[in-house]
Amino acid sequence: MNGFQPISRTRAESYLLSLTLIWGSTFVLTKFILEDASPFVYVAIRFFTASILFAALFFRRLRTISREGMRSGLVLGVLLFAGFVLQTVGLKFTTASKSAFVTGLMVVFTPIFQLTIERKAPKIGNMIGVVLVAVGLYLLTSPEGSEFNIGDALTLICAVLFSIYTVYLGIYGRHHDPAHLTFIQFASTALLAAISIPLFETARINLTSHFLMNLAYLAVMPTVVALYVMAKYQKYTTPTRSAIIYSMEPPFAAMFAFFIIGEQIGLLGIIGGIVILSGLIISELSDVLFSLRKNEIR
Repeated sequence: MNGFQPISRTRAESYLLSLTLIWGSTFVLTKFILEDASPFVYVAIRFFTASILFAALFFRRLRTISREGMRSGLVLGVLLFAGFVLQTVGLKFTTASKSAFVTGLMVVFTPIFQLTIERKAPKIGNMIGVVLVAVGLYLLTSPEGSEFNIGDALTLICAVLFSIYTVYLGIYGRHHDPAHLTFIQFASTALLAAISIPLFETARINLTSHFLMNLAYLAVMPTVVALYVMAKYQKYTTPTRSAIIYSMEPPFAAMFAFFIIGEQIGLLGIIGGIVILSGLIISELSDVLFSLRKNEIR
């Protein structure tokens, strides 16, 4: 046990909901960032900056990281690094709106990995959600709208990795200080990205004022603040409830993309997004929906 005092679930969920608005803004800003920096360079700088800021804020607590805490943080860091890099590279080839909706598929993948990792079987509602999301994804990326491209494929793999990450974060978060887990994730992601630069890309960076402003926001709000809040408060709610909260990220991202850069996904894309959200809601509220039905039958 980590000895931390529990807080109310309502309070924890209100914090998690605020994260989805922050994350929704990152897709458009990352598109801007990639105009001035190559993907691995951007990820390395973003998480190196986050590591420095986080270490300055939590210096005293970081001196007590245990070996087990280090190991758990490294597992999360590898998953975070792989997911972020795939999502970032994918954004070079797809739109901000599509990237957000495809990333949102992690909410449906999560029950699958809960089954394999925690031995928690998905409900019937989860399987219905999977079917609906598959249909929605087809509509969102159909040839009549915009073809399924390499960017969408990379983002889909990212969604799988983030769903695994979510399961392990819930497991490790119950036993370790969230500050420890968060810092190790930041540092390992920065290091892995830096090592990968000469292996996977030709480094490119243009230090414009827009780049620095966007980087400062992305390093602080959706990284230092959001990932720490996620590590700290997700353990106070259930995977079902947290997943439905996170499913609000895609519509927020589409809203930012529309108002900031005028990005539109077309009628089929809108229908596909609605179907995806319907699948996410049914999947993650399956316990409530089917328990109500049983009570009505009785």
